[in-house]
Amino acid sequence: MATNNGNGPVVTISATYGAGGSVIGPAVAAALELPFLDRAIPTVVASRIGCSFAEALKRDDRSAGGFERLLAGAARLPTVTFGSVDTPYVGATDAEGRLLYDHEFVEQTERVIQDVARTGGVILGRAAAVVLAERPGALHVRLDGDREARLLQARRLWEDGNGEGLSGGARDEGPPTERLLDDNDRARSAYVRRFYRADAADPSHYHLVIDSTALSTGACADLVVRAAADRAARIAG
Repeated sequence: MATNNGNGPVVTISATYGAGGSVIGPAVAAALELPFLDRAIPTVVASRIGCSFAEALKRDDRSAGGFERLLAGAARLPTVTFGSVDTPYVGATDAEGRLLYDHEFVEQTERVIQDVARTGGVILGRAAAVVLAERPGALHVRLDGDREARLLQARRLWEDGNGEGLSGGARDEGPPTERLLDDNDRARSAYVRRFYRADAADPSHYHLVIDSTALSTGACADLVVRAAADRAARIAG
């Protein structure tokens, strides 16, 4: 289903842990012949800022452990104001030793998202539905489901060789656990709340909310693809 002619559809996907975003997102991108943005985002951010990938990943909503440690220490650190949000210095430096602030990582992440939106793509996480809320024709999707059902699905995906997110669920770390699910859910929710003062679970941010534990990942991807094509056609027509 070729749709990418240099101005293709834009799909943002917000997904709780175990909701299958790391599987459904690539499937949607493949069907629409669009780039899929997940792990590439902190890679580009690190390159632009001039820090290590590990430092960029600590400030990414798909990395539970690093982001939660960052927030836990925020109250003890000096802050700067980014818009209406006070953001702390978090100890990172660039290649020249310049101190970096977490708002710089957020700014660069937003720029990557905006760059993708100009030509079309599927973006997983990073509050992209909020960042692109005013983007004409963009489709914003939320994947969620019952906590226990998501844990079972995360384990099935792990058994099939599909890791869930950037940290956690990797085969060498063992199958997903309740703690891993809760840590990731908190980190993803905290990222949106911390930097955008918004609730990631608020359905008003999305055009389509799917219980992705009640349907197969293939069926979920098909729904998103059809919705993206329909929304793009409405805007074009």
